Amino acid sequence: MGGDHGPSVTLPACKAFLDKHPAAELVLVGLPEAVAPARDWARTRLVPASEVVTMDDAVEVALRRKKDSSMRVAISLLREESGEPQAHACVSAGNTGALMAVSRYLLKTMDGIDRPAIATVLPNRRDAFTTVLDLGANVDCTPEHLLQFAVMGSALVSAVEGKEDPTVGLLNIGEEAIKGSEVIKRAGELFRAAGDDGSIVFHGNVEGNDIFAGTTDIVVCDGFVGNVVLKASEGLASMLSDFIKQEFTRNWLTKLAALVALPVLKHFKHRVDHRRYNGAALLGLRGLVFKSHGSADAFAFENALTRAYDAARNRLLDRVHDRIAESMRALPAGDIATQVA
Repeated sequence: MGGDHGPSVTLPACKAFLDKHPAAELVLVGLPEAVAPARDWARTRLVPASEVVTMDDAVEVALRRKKDSSMRVAISLLREESGEPQAHACVSAGNTGALMAVSRYLLKTMDGIDRPAIATVLPNRRDAFTTVLDLGANVDCTPEHLLQFAVMGSALVSAVEGKEDPTVGLLNIGEEAIKGSEVIKRAGELFRAAGDDGSIVFHGNVEGNDIFAGTTDIVVCDGFVGNVVLKASEGLASMLSDFIKQEFTRNWLTKLAALVALPVLKHFKHRVDHRRYNGAALLGLRGLVFKSHGSADAFAFENALTRAYDAARNRLLDRVHDRIAESMRALPAGDIATQVA
């Protein structure tokens, strides 16, 4: 029900996803009249909800007033109240703050994790991806929170990409340890200590250009900075698409040059198309929750569904939990003083 477009986008995306994944099953949660077009679909179950969390609803509204919202009902299906959960992953394009708050309330966080973080991948020039977190769940972070993000990011990359020792970079305004705010400088100290203990592989401070250069496998930052990076990268991809269209409409010379360069331009456009990377994981929860971009079209939302499906099939939750537990045991107790009691 969420996002800028709601069922007009999510339902076609769900149908396309089912067509491409014959072993998958979907549970569609929403207002009965909105999900009714899917009532005859194979491998699909409809679960009604009487309320919807809007994009401008305050967090407290989603938590305390709309207790039968589609978002809350969908997340509750992940809980193991009596044996197996009714669903193995949840995907929403709705209000990010509400999604995080309701997920934390219903699912709780893993042991050793204070705040969940939003993580996604961005393409880099090594023809690979850089995992970036946090992307907006936590605007104000302590150094200890950033350390937890580093551990969770390492667990994610290790589980999904099979890299046992992914490298971690701390986003800063310079590579030198003396640069940055007091929070970042203290976080750097914790990262170095964790690197010495083998909990993470700390590369050092990195700058914004290192994300797309692929300097490290993971880049850690607070949610405010991460969200700005994400939106800027999406804006760059849109600008490139517009540029290619303009070059084909200016004059015969630019049309000819664009035509010659078309294969390269298409490949690059494909690589930086943010819709292909839609579906950010909310790490640190006792359940798999994925956030789709609110403005996602059907192609992008389908990719978010695929990302969540792959995570569930590969037992990402169990593997991340095990990695976090192993890493947290190795961290000095004084460095994670802000953990949930």
